[in-house]
Amino acid sequence: MEGSFCVKKAICLLIALSLLLSLGACATNKPSSRPQEVVSGGGAIHFSSSEADREPAVPENPPAVPEEGPSYAPIPSSSTPSYASSSISYPSSSSSSAALPPSSSSSVAPAPSSTSSSSRPPASPSSSASSVPEDPASQEDEEELEEEDPVVPSSGDEVRGIWLSYLDLGPLLSGKSESAFTASIGVVMDNIKNLGLNTVYAQVRPFGDALYYSDYFPSSYLFTGTEGEIGSQPYDALEIMIQAAHSRGLRIEAWLNPYRVRTSNKALSSDNPARQMLDTGDALRYDGGIYYNPGSAAARQLILDGVREIVANYDVDGIHFDDYFYPPNASASFDQATYQASGSSKSLAAWRREQVDILVKAVYNAVGTGTVFGISPAGNSQNNYNALYCDVEKWLTTPGYVDYICPQVYFGFNNSVKPYKSTTKEFNDMITQSGVKLYVGLAAYKIGDAQQGGSEWVQNTDIMARQVEYARTLSRYGGFALYRYDSLFNPAGGVSGAVKKEIANLKDIL
Repeated sequence: MEGSFCVKKAICLLIALSLLLSLGACATNKPSSRPQEVVSGGGAIHFSSSEADREPAVPENPPAVPEEGPSYAPIPSSSTPSYASSSISYPSSSSSSAALPPSSSSSVAPAPSSTSSSSRPPASPSSSASSVPEDPASQEDEEELEEEDPVVPSSGDEVRGIWLSYLDLGPLLSGKSESAFTASIGVVMDNIKNLGLNTVYAQVRPFGDALYYSDYFPSSYLFTGTEGEIGSQPYDALEIMIQAAHSRGLRIEAWLNPYRVRTSNKALSSDNPARQMLDTGDALRYDGGIYYNPGSAAARQLILDGVREIVANYDVDGIHFDDYFYPPNASASFDQATYQASGSSKSLAAWRREQVDILVKAVYNAVGTGTVFGISPAGNSQNNYNALYCDVEKWLTTPGYVDYICPQVYFGFNNSVKPYKSTTKEFNDMITQSGVKLYVGLAAYKIGDAQQGGSEWVQNTDIMARQVEYARTLSRYGGFALYRYDSLFNPAGGVSGAVKKEIANLKDIL
């Protein structure tokens, strides 16, 4: 009887203990109430219809102003090169004899191209996927990734970059004299150097214009507020930036937007080549903007001439493209005539990717030995492939396309759609081509800003440092880049304290 009572007592105790454990498990599995961090492919594409749900990573549009003078009048006859389709013979992309950069060493067998349909990214996420709330499981999944201890590279081995956007440069250029700009850019380079960085990506052709002396592109509106004629720059801002960077031991790459001419109604100068090319179909109007036609041989020739001009005339350390290729999610009407005239049997999407590939390969060859060429695509691979029509995986698995890739991984560790660690590793693992490096683009503009990134970016002040430390564990890692200068050195008052702490924590690991 006593023994039976003891058994019953033990069973009751076990049942009570089981109930307590179940209640504890339920408490730990409550849904997160943290604000969401929006994923939109690094700022290039917005799938959400709600303005509050967008991630304005790269606000590329300059303020719209009424046009002055005739609207896109025909270009006057002059000594300016003509880029009408009938006057250009574009060399085949397979017949270039230009020397390749050091990354294409002949002593290493090239990796095979990865072009099968099974290797392609999955279908682009639905509109709701870009604004999925953060999932508490995301962080747990991230922590399960195999991770080695980070190795701190020397400053000479690790690219430590920052983007100097036209948004940063505009206030330094607008109405400013050459001496004033020279003084201001010196302060900029000092700040970059003092942070422990070593590379500057300076945006010198944001809208089919030039901050330098060019034979092909007009003077940027950033100087005076109005786009000037070809060769009318009041001074050579690129040369001044090169001198300021190199005198401080910094590398500097010329950041170009190859296809974009306008995303606003700012007037084109009278000799802007886009005027003539709009008449011939080599430039296209679309969704309120103007773009050089990626399928046009004449447009490619113009872009290539512009690249060769910079490499020949300026002591830049590299040529840098960002994530603006085809207009995001461009409809078939954008380039329907060019596609039909090509006679291609490929689908429109495959044909568009082919057109971008032709340009990328040609630019790589044009850059030649001694100068690197890299691209900073969106951080969402599906967006790159399906909405911007750029085959990043092909560039990373096939010789002769890029020296480095710098995806804009503008996501936090807890992002439920594209968490930082797995997204960074995804790009790392794409690279099979010998010599190609991974630089990771980081979202300095999100520091301390819950609206931009969610509570993770407010509750932590060491995100940049931890993201760099993780990236250092990856096999193809070569460096990082911070978007952008003003986010770190001229932040809004509400986030300035958080930015200061992030900078201090980042400096500790450099």
